[in-house]
Amino acid sequence: MDREEFTRLVQEAFQEIPRKFQDLIANVAIIVEDRPSASLAPRPGSNHLLLGIYHGVPLKNRGSYYGNLPPDVILIFQEPIERLCRTPAEIKAKVKEVLLHELGHYFGLSEKELWEIEFKKGD
Repeated sequence: MDREEFTRLVQEAFQEIPRKFQDLIANVAIIVEDRPSASLAPRPGSNHLLLGIYHGVPLKNRGSYYGNLPPDVILIFQEPIERLCRTPAEIKAKVKEVLLHELGHYFGLSEKELWEIEFKKGD
């Protein structure tokens, strides 16, 4: 899939987020990259693929001091997502899943809390 189409999937996934949550999201750059940088990539031999990452100050941790800061960043990694998926429909679903996961971190949810939410969703 070319970058433009993949980026469109990320934008569409964002637009599908309920408006009440979209309205709370501010000062966040959502960026598509080919793959994680060497400093972010899992250790060699690890069976874990890094599909996305959030970097910033979670919304629930922002105080009166928060302001005049560069945007938080959500990186979505195209190649690992495509490696996991066999069809364009699977890619679209995985992009949405990864974006929602990283936005969960933006809202202040831990990896454990997100795992519990995602695990229950499959029930």
